[in-house]
Parts: sequence; C-alpha cells; structure tokens
Amino acid sequence: MLLGRIYRIFERYAEMNIARDLPGTSLTDEGGAAYGEITRIALRRHRIHVEGWAEAERIGLAVNRTRAWTVPDLVQGGSARRGFALDIPCETGPIDLIAERGEGLPKAGQSLPGFSRASLMRARLPMALRFVATLGALAPVIYRWKWQGDLGAREVVKERLGLVPRSEAVEMISALLPEALPPAPPERAATLILPVYNALHLLPEALERIATHSGTGWRLLLIDDASPDPEVLPFLRAWAEGRPEVTLLENPENLGFIGTVNRGFTEALARWPEDPVVLVNSDAMVPAGWLPRLLAPLAEPDVASVTPMSNDAEIFTVPVICQRNDLAPGDVDALDRVAAGFDPRAGLAEAPTGVGFCMALASRFLARVPQFDTVFGRGYGEENDWCRKVAELGGRHLCAPNLFVEHRGGQSFGSADKQRLLERNLRVLAGRYPGYDAEVQEFIRRDPLNTPRLALGLVLAARRQAALQAGPVPVYLAHALGGGAETYLQGRIAQEVAAGGAALVLRVGQGHRWKLELYGATGLTQGLTNDFALVERLVALLPERRIVYSCGVHERDASELPDRLLQLADREDGQGRHPVEILLHDFFPVSPSYTLLGKDGLYRGVPVAGGPLEADPAHVYERPGGKRASLRDWQEAWGRLMQAAERVVVFSGSSRDILLQAYPQIAGRIAVVPHVLPATPPRIAPGAGADGAPVIGVLGNIGEQKGVALLQELSRDLARSGAARLVVLGHIDPSYKLAPPSLVHGSYELRDLPGLVARYGISGWLMPSIWPETFSFTTHEMLATGLPVVSFDLGAQGEAVARALAQGAPGALLPVPQGTRMEPADLLAALERRGEARGSDRSSLGFAG
Repeated sequence: MLLGRIYRIFERYAEMNIARDLPGTSLTDEGGAAYGEITRIALRRHRIHVEGWAEAERIGLAVNRTRAWTVPDLVQGGSARRGFALDIPCETGPIDLIAERGEGLPKAGQSLPGFSRASLMRARLPMALRFVATLGALAPVIYRWKWQGDLGAREVVKERLGLVPRSEAVEMISALLPEALPPAPPERAATLILPVYNALHLLPEALERIATHSGTGWRLLLIDDASPDPEVLPFLRAWAEGRPEVTLLENPENLGFIGTVNRGFTEALARWPEDPVVLVNSDAMVPAGWLPRLLAPLAEPDVASVTPMSNDAEIFTVPVICQRNDLAPGDVDALDRVAAGFDPRAGLAEAPTGVGFCMALASRFLARVPQFDTVFGRGYGEENDWCRKVAELGGRHLCAPNLFVEHRGGQSFGSADKQRLLERNLRVLAGRYPGYDAEVQEFIRRDPLNTPRLALGLVLAARRQAALQAGPVPVYLAHALGGGAETYLQGRIAQEVAAGGAALVLRVGQGHRWKLELYGATGLTQGLTNDFALVERLVALLPERRIVYSCGVHERDASELPDRLLQLADREDGQGRHPVEILLHDFFPVSPSYTLLGKDGLYRGVPVAGGPLEADPAHVYERPGGKRASLRDWQEAWGRLMQAAERVVVFSGSSRDILLQAYPQIAGRIAVVPHVLPATPPRIAPGAGADGAPVIGVLGNIGEQKGVALLQELSRDLARSGAARLVVLGHIDPSYKLAPPSLVHGSYELRDLPGLVARYGISGWLMPSIWPETFSFTTHEMLATGLPVVSFDLGAQGEAVARALAQGAPGALLPVPQGTRMEPADLLAALERRGEARGSDRSSLGFAG
C-alpha cells in the first residue's frame, strides 16, 4: 500500500518534471516549397509545446485523437509570415501539423517528430534516482509534516518535489522595522559631483533639494558639459553665485557624461582627497537628511560604494526590482520619511554593483581607481565597470534601504538612446567580467531588499489609492491551495490593478507562516516571514485598508486567524476604522472541517455549537502543541470576525442557507454573488468509447472531499461488470487507485476539453463531490459542454445541476451517498435522464449563476 502510494507520487513527480526537447524542422508543402519553420518542440509539465512560423491563416496540431488550433500572429519578415505557439496535452506518437494557408491555396500537412513511449521511459530512470534521493533528503521535513502535523513542512515537500510551482519569495528582515525611530547619523564632509547637460526643467528642483536637504558638511562641484540650451549656463551661474560651498566648472566643449564625471573626480581628489565623493545626477531628487544616511556605511573600511533605494535604480528599485516606477509630486518625501525609520544596519544589502544616479564612493577606493572608463562612451555601465574593478581590490558595494531618492531617469539623453547604449555597454561588461551577470541574477533571485521594497511599496500603494479616490487598499487573507478561490481572487486583484490601484495578499499554508504579496502596476513584490509583528507593522503602512478574508485553510493555528484579522483591522472589540469583508469559498469559518465532512468522511449536516455534531472529532480543532479548541470555541472566535464584517459574500444560495444555521445573527449582511466563469468551454459533442461501452468523465483533481473513495469503488464495480469506465481529467489522491480500464489522465487545461472528450470517448460527466461545495466551477464547466451531468443533490453543485435540469439539460441528481458506494446502474440510468430535477426544494435556484 505504501509503496503503491509512493509510486503514484513519483508518477506525478515525473509528469511535472520531465523536460525533453526535439530538433525543429522546415515546413514544406506537397510541391516541396517551404512555407514555414518549426523552431521548437518541447515537453514541459506534461504538455507538448510547438513553436515556429508559417505563411498560413491557421495552424493545427494533432497527436493521436488530441487536437489544437491557433491563429498565428503577423511577425516581421514578410506580409504573410506569421508566428505561432501551440501546446497540447502530452501523448506519445508523431505530431501531425495542418496549415490552412488561405483562399486559393491547398492545406498543407506534415508529420513532425514526437515523443515515443520508450524515450519517456528512459527519461524517467534518472528521475527515479533523483526522486528517491530527494525523498531521503526530505525525511526530517516529512517527519515534521506526518508526525508533528506541521502543514508548512508539507508545502516544502511539495515544492521540493516540483509538484507545485516553487515560490520565488525569500524571508524578510523583521529588524528592519524597529518599534522606535533610530537616531540620525552624524554629519560628515563630502564632495558632491553633479554633471549637467540641458535638463533645465529639472535643475531648479534638483539643486534646491541639495541646498536645502544636505546639512552643513557638503560641497558641490557643479559641472556644465557645454549644454546647448542657452538658458542652462546662465541659470547655473546665477544659482551658484553667493554659495561658497558650490564650485561651478564649465566645460569649453562637450566631454560627455563620463568625461565630465572624470573631471569632477580629478578635482575632488586633488582638493579634498580624504572626503568621500557622491555622484548625483541632475534628475535625482534628494529628500531631507539624505546625505548622512548615504555616507554612514562608508565608515566600514571595506565599503567602496553606497546607493539608496529609488523608483528607477535597476536592482534597487521600489517596489518591483528592475521595474521603473514614475512618482507623483510629494511621493519622494513621503517614501523617505518611512525609509528614514528603518534600522540603518539591519537592511544593508551587499550588491554586485552600485547605481550611479546617486552613489557615494569611498575616497580610499576612488584613489586607487580614480576614473570611469571612457570606453563606455556617453554613459551607462561605467559605474558597473568601476564597481567590478574595485570589488577585485576587496571593496564591497551596499544599498542603504533607509534612504529613498527619486530618479526621474532617462532625462539626459532619452529612453531610446539609453536602451541602445545599455545593449552595447552590457556586451562590454559581459566580456570583461564573465561572472557579473550571474551575480546580478543571483541578487535578483534572493532579493535581500524585499523587506524595504514591500514596506515602501505599501506606502506608495496607499498614496496612489488615495489620489485615485479608489477607497481603502484591500488586504486579502488567502490560502496557497489554488483552485477556484485563487482564480476568483486573482480576478479581483487584476481589476484593482488595472484601475491603477494595488492589493496586498497575506498567504498562509506554505513553508513560512506568512507570505506577503504586493500587487501593483509594475508587478509583484513578495516576502516570507513567521513574525506576525512584522506583518502588523507592514500592514499599518496602509492608513486606509480593507481586510478581506478569502480563505485560511492550512494556516498553522487557524483558531487565531479571526483575532489576527481583527488586529489588522484595528477592531479587537468589533469596532474600528478599517472595514472587514468575508468571502465564503468554503466552510472554514463554520468548522475546522472546512468541507463539513465528519470523522467518517460523510456529510451529516451543519455542525452547530451545542448540536448533535459538536462532539464529532472532525469538528474539534487541534492547535499546535496538542491543545484542542472545541467547536464552540471555534465558532465563538470566527463569530467575532463575522460580527465585525460589513459584508459576507457567498457564491450560492445553498452556502447562504448553511452559513445562517451557524451564524443566524449575520443574515442582514450576507450577499449572494455567484461567480462568473473566467473561461467557458464550448459545447462538445459526446464521444464514443472504442469498445462501445460508455465512458464517464470526471473533471478536476479529486481528493477525499471530492469523492475519491467513491470513485475507487465505482471503478472496481465497473471493471467487474464491464458496463462502463471512468476517465479522470486531472489527478486523484495518491492513496487511491482506479481499477482498469478506468484511468487518470493527469493535468489538463480547459481548452483541452474538446480534444480530450474525443480522445477518450466521454459521453457524460459525473460530479462525485460529497461535500456541499460553495460554488463549484467544475460543475459549471461540465454543464457548459452540453454533455449529461450527474451530481449528488448537495451544495452548490446540486443547485447548479438542478437549475440546468429545470431548463431541460440532460443528467440527473442522485441522493447524497451514505458511504463510499454508488450503484453503477443508477449512475448509467441517471446519465440518460433529461430535465429531471429530483428530491429537495430548490427555492434558491435563482442564485445558481
């Protein structure tokens, strides 16, 4: 039994991790004329990917009975040349390509190399060794999961085995956000070098900020590089007049950015050789008290350069690394006020390079490498080259996250020029320092600055939301299980981001207790922590927020979740300024058995404190350390959150009815809002089994609450009778196995359904779920195909089928099972029925969207 389960886990592991590539080929018609090319044939995550280009209106692929079509996009290289990318579920055998070439041209077809069963079996052998080795290495983690109940350990196992996508997030630094403000660092003398080339619209603010915000120990070398704008030099002369700390240098001819900076380096080293030098661009807007914070890390003898955080500073960009982010007036000062409160040492991050828009350089290293290399022409990459040279001398390059400086980048000579120069100069850097790019990529991967990025990103999100008058920033509590709840959540987030806003997700049920995901216009910023105090301090950076419970299943101590959320809403007593909303994707707020199944694995009704189901162990929560919370304790805790919520959204009438049995006091705040399918499969003609026996399809990943035990028994009965067979499009719990000829197809995508129905000859669907689902995307997808659907008369799935039956759709409702058996004859007869809603009162049909 155990070996069988391990083997089935390996089957899933192999499916998700086998990667194979085949050579491309040219596409030729029957006359031998080339009309396209296949550039890639690859197997990834159990799907065959075919890419290329063709002079065709439509491209189709077929492997055995599986089909896929696409309309190619026009690409450069000719008016008829079109690029395409297709992927289909993995099958062994040759790949047939069909090209519809337009009016007057015949279809072209050709057989491409495919993946043979033998080649895939050969690929599995080394994977089996890696699988066993990985299991061995994971033994302590598996022990924490299986014997100590650590649900986070389970997620680590799944990630390491590649069964779920590996999270790119890294752990955050709690010490970065201290409770008390750190003392301001002392001032010290420094020489600022500011090259000028035009940009008159930026100079007044940039220079005034330097004069106002730099303290008393600074001096400025202001160097005009023969700006062609006739107003620039007079402005600089007038501004510098009467300022003894400012030296204006005027290049008689244009030296370019690097030449101008080098002139400044020479002057600074000659006149003030012991003082650090700060290179400041004319498009850098510094905040109050910036200079001492930038210079402080140079006190360490091996620190060669220090760069602040910014909105446009490549690897030091906020909130998304390497994604430029234009600021509104006042943003820089608001962001820096928060950054100034960061612990000045806790967040210091060593980086492969500094970024020259605002970079402090230690005089001891500048003396050894006193010039930027002029091979980099007009600029971009020269500071990276200097940093690599200095690194070879033992110098380190740091980012000071407790300082934020705005960079209105690309102003000096335009974004198009910048891109061209970057491409050229990056090639130079790659030639000189072969390992440099790998270091940058590793910095991006481990992102030691994710904590300040998140913190400052939240400040920026709050300001933008307020400017849009878009209401509070939503803070979602979500699980890591995927599925319909996650699809719905991502849809809500996408709408908020598209409108210019942002959203924060607190995700539970992974290796760390909390994962924070900040979504905004420039992308995603994320971090991990086990420290709820850090979560509180970060969320507090949103002065106007809306706390939204989406799902907390698999949180390590879910009995704490309601009060945690109330803390984030400042509503410990149910009264506070931040609104609360609850989305009922399952029944976790009703019982720790979020499917409402009892110890025997069956649905016996709604568990209510003081009722007959209260003593069922499934409805008693075991907290970490073995302490138990009764159903009464559980519903009292979640009841506080329910009572505080302004709105409780349910997605079906049956969910509303169930929730009201546990919390009748919230009747006035419940809103029934059925989901809208993000994608709807087309109507599909029924297939025909190869042997004439009916083939019953089951859609989705099937675990215990979805009826996997029932499917296992049904497959055995069908195997004995030969009356039909099951095909699961998805996966089943590896503790179970279907009896042949029933089978498990594995991963699929919704667009695969027509091909898979034809491939397996599916003539109808069974929804085997034995818990009262809150909506059931899968049931609605089954119904959309037009094939008969059989479901139990239970929950949202029964509600949806009943409504379809009332409208004349084929299929039926069956009584809720009281065990793991159902009669095959009842199922087969039900698939033949049309429009026969059975049994219960369906007064809530109007809510089955």
